[in-house]
Amino acid sequence: MSRPLVIRKRAGDLRIKPNWTDYAAERAAFSWEAARAHLAGLPGGGLNIAHEAVDRHAADPRSGSRIALRFLGSGRDIDYRALAGLTNRFANVLAGLGVARGERVFTLLGRVPALYVSVLGSLKAGAVACPLFSAFGPEPVATRMGLGDARVLVTTADLYRRKVQPVRDRLPGLKHVLIVQETGDGMAAADGVHDFESLMAQSPRRYETAPTQAEDMALLHFTSGTTGTPKGAIHVHGAAVTHWATGRYALDLHPGDIYWCTADPGWVTGTSYGIIAPLLHGVTSVVDEGDFDAHNWYRILQDEDVSVWYTAPTAIRMLMKAGTELAKQYRFPALRFVASVGEPLNAEAVWWGEEALGLPVHDNWWQTETGGIMIANTPAFDIKPGSMGRPLPGIDACIVEHDAQGGVRIVDTPGKDGELALRRGWPSMFRGYLNNEERYRKCFDGDLYLTGDLARRDEDGYFWFVGRADDVIKSSGHLIGPFEVESALMEHPSVAEAGVIGKPDETAGEAVKAFVSLKSGWKASDELGLALLAHARKRLGAAVAPKEIDFLPALPRTRSGKIMRRLLKARELGLPEGDTSTLEGQAS
Repeated sequence: MSRPLVIRKRAGDLRIKPNWTDYAAERAAFSWEAARAHLAGLPGGGLNIAHEAVDRHAADPRSGSRIALRFLGSGRDIDYRALAGLTNRFANVLAGLGVARGERVFTLLGRVPALYVSVLGSLKAGAVACPLFSAFGPEPVATRMGLGDARVLVTTADLYRRKVQPVRDRLPGLKHVLIVQETGDGMAAADGVHDFESLMAQSPRRYETAPTQAEDMALLHFTSGTTGTPKGAIHVHGAAVTHWATGRYALDLHPGDIYWCTADPGWVTGTSYGIIAPLLHGVTSVVDEGDFDAHNWYRILQDEDVSVWYTAPTAIRMLMKAGTELAKQYRFPALRFVASVGEPLNAEAVWWGEEALGLPVHDNWWQTETGGIMIANTPAFDIKPGSMGRPLPGIDACIVEHDAQGGVRIVDTPGKDGELALRRGWPSMFRGYLNNEERYRKCFDGDLYLTGDLARRDEDGYFWFVGRADDVIKSSGHLIGPFEVESALMEHPSVAEAGVIGKPDETAGEAVKAFVSLKSGWKASDELGLALLAHARKRLGAAVAPKEIDFLPALPRTRSGKIMRRLLKARELGLPEGDTSTLEGQAS
């Protein structure tokens, strides 16, 4: 179906006036110092994420009784004042265990209250919070906790038995395990195993937040490489300034919003935008423990009066796969803004939002290393479906190309592909890879952070994702970005998801091969495969279109929603699969 290239914003579309409406003027007037002034700071000086996210609101009579976290599984609501007390208790628990500032506190939990209390309480204590996916198996748990030199782990009895006990002898630095459920048989306090609730009940409700500074380490997020050991990206308390600014500009958070971020805190989005940013803005966050279910997700949007929804392209595609008719069974009168992150959002998914929800889906871009949203489509401005959007205030982005001497040159010409780079200076920029300074230095050329993503900038300043540098396909002299091919395939009404790789070819160097999963009601067949090949050739031309198509029930993807193209390629060519610890659905 032919679509307009731009979704124009009209005043009548906006139910609440956005936080910014003049792109150039806001960028020109913005400074990180001015953004920092919106936060309170610690009474004695310094900056602490948890103080800004919790105590600042708890002390205000207007917001102290406002619901901070609404847990749908347990039906438990925690207001800002109660959250301040709980996080104080946990900080006192750490003090009682002798945990020092800068030591690492890991969580291995589902999205239960103890996870949020532990992360925020650790930050108050000046410890470093390190959330892990509860779906990780023993090996990725041991790898990450070993790299991070874990001192404390908060988990459940079941998760401890299955995923930590088998590797406990590989974690000599792990002194204390706090069990959120009863310890049960075989878990003795002599082994450093404690009952979370008992310790919390015994700890005072008052605590003076540690005098952390903006550059003190606060968060450790692990990002998997193509192969080998995960990297631990270091983030500091000053990142709160970026979280506040991007909550304002990219997510358009307003007082009174009911906000839902579907990301697990084991992924950086679930921490930055599932915990920190909404609390910094004093809004109410909905937390759902359950796995994806289209009916339930629509019910949450409807029944919880969600006004701002932040989710992943994978979830959007799964909702698309369930059909627009299902969405029409529900009503979303409160919903005013939908955003997506995790991998580039195909144009068809943006338009699907218009049809199913009455709102387009706004894509944005960032990385574990950037700590916060850098480039975004935002509610007051035109959307170019398929684009990443434009840089937010305080973010300077450019396209660079590499020269033969290993240096980089900024590309001024719109429409030319190159590596996306960001100029240093935003507060949530990672400060290093833990114990890997050499790898960290390679990420920079002077004051430019080199993202490893290939992109192009158009004449209006919108950025378009081309692919990861190591995903780009070289075929008969053409450089082909897999995302472009995947987007074209998704325009066909049968396709729910597409993943594209380069396959060795004696003549062309590499040939484009596509893997697709189909929407409900469609069946794989040779005829449909030929139709998809013809559709792609018509849209892309013979040089870029895939030469082969395979049908899969589902594509391999990470728990953060990224299609694992390298895994498709490894399986196709019989190569080692590398690090698959973040693979969704992996046995745990």
